[in-house]
Amino acid sequence: MKSENGTSSSWMESADVPQSASLNGDLQVDVCIVGAGIAGLTTAYLLSREGRRVIVLDDGKIANGESSRTTAHLSSEIDSGYEDVESTFGEEGARLAYQSHAAAIDTIEKIARDENIECGFRRVDGYLFSPPGEPDEVLERELAAARRAGFADAERVDQLPMEFAHGAVAHGAVLKFPRQGQFHPLRYFAGLAKAIERNGGQIFSGAHVVEVRGGDAPFVQTQDGRKISASAVVVATNSPINDRVHMHTKQAAYRTFVVGARVAKGSLPAVLLWDTLDPYHYVRIEERENEDILIVGGEDHKTGQENDADERYARLESWARERFPQIEEFSHRWSGQVMETVDGLAFIGHNQGESTVYIATGDSGMGMTHGTIAGILLTDLICNRENPWAELYSPNRKTPGAALEWIKENANLVAQYKDLLTGGDVSSVEEIPAGEGAILRRGLSKIAVSRDESGALRECSAVCPHLGCIVSWNSGEKSWDCPCHGSRFSPDGAVLNGPAQQPLAPIDES
Repeated sequence: MKSENGTSSSWMESADVPQSASLNGDLQVDVCIVGAGIAGLTTAYLLSREGRRVIVLDDGKIANGESSRTTAHLSSEIDSGYEDVESTFGEEGARLAYQSHAAAIDTIEKIARDENIECGFRRVDGYLFSPPGEPDEVLERELAAARRAGFADAERVDQLPMEFAHGAVAHGAVLKFPRQGQFHPLRYFAGLAKAIERNGGQIFSGAHVVEVRGGDAPFVQTQDGRKISASAVVVATNSPINDRVHMHTKQAAYRTFVVGARVAKGSLPAVLLWDTLDPYHYVRIEERENEDILIVGGEDHKTGQENDADERYARLESWARERFPQIEEFSHRWSGQVMETVDGLAFIGHNQGESTVYIATGDSGMGMTHGTIAGILLTDLICNRENPWAELYSPNRKTPGAALEWIKENANLVAQYKDLLTGGDVSSVEEIPAGEGAILRRGLSKIAVSRDESGALRECSAVCPHLGCIVSWNSGEKSWDCPCHGSRFSPDGAVLNGPAQQPLAPIDES
């Protein structure tokens, strides 16, 4: 698939992900999992290895959601840093966070080996570097916190493993984190899906879930009336679709942007890079047969609150060109959605007040490791085994150290409702160019109007059916995005991302 500037929209088009069947009737299973991304597939795989009868439902294809948009860094160095994790969760919490993320990388490596999944898994070193002028003490404190957490071989080094371009902006201090990892996620997901089915599990696409019930007789109901009865239900949908308010006050949706550039084979070492800017940049190399792809991400913003994708891609390209003279041309660009929790760690475990419904959400920019942690932890919980990480990742945890972040995020959320009272982006549909969209006020109503490339107009309500915010047009993805909780919709109003379960309402032309 090509974007408007001729670049590919993702670097993972070549993966052979199997097609799943359609759900044609009611079923009774041990565990029903909603969501066929990294968390759902890992949970299904591990439970199927335990002999559980497992079913996975997704309203799209296998791994066709946010898991397909990852840059697939596998890191046990936490994005927010161990200094922050220790401040919020204490030394023991930081130690458990390190252990769980390191175990997630080990688990991916083991599954790929055990199931003969050719996903290019390899161990690589990771490097965290600061911009020039930032005090060295910032990374010294992070190094000390990482070592207290158990990252014994983390160390400060003098230089990155490559030189930046002549005349490029220099960098400051550098920390090295050995034995991180990278892989091709879609090939891994394809292998997971085949292994699940070999173990007796079932995966169904096109199954849009509209209801999740717990209690003594848990079940899942799909839009077309199919009912899946189970002993336990796992909701692994990036943003939980079964919770209307509670979990959405504890995390926020962000868009993150990625560009890929062709470089000569072997011209850059296979490493992971991160800087300490805000928003930070993250870099890896994807090795191919005749060339390599330099992948650079960053420039995050809250979903639905900015519409400047081209500018953000341009800043990423500029940042990369300043540092990597090996770049031949930019060949890929895409964006993804991450759920940033108020305290920096995922929410994995029992849904609030439920003993038979489990959730996995809050990837916090580390979806591949957090999703794998979810598979390990939820398998233990469902099999009634103790797991030392359960309290750390509990969706019902209280983290007083994150109170200020909670207040800030929810104040931002409340501010979005002012759009109910404002005028539209345009005063008439004639102002909307082909391939774009805008909000139009029509009397007391706000209308989401888009025009396709042929000039045809599409109209639907601009009110998000989740909790009533006004959606915004996303020119980069050609979608309607909710600035409150991150729900996303196609130009004609169909749901792309939860937590919304219903489409944008049609306009009653009468």
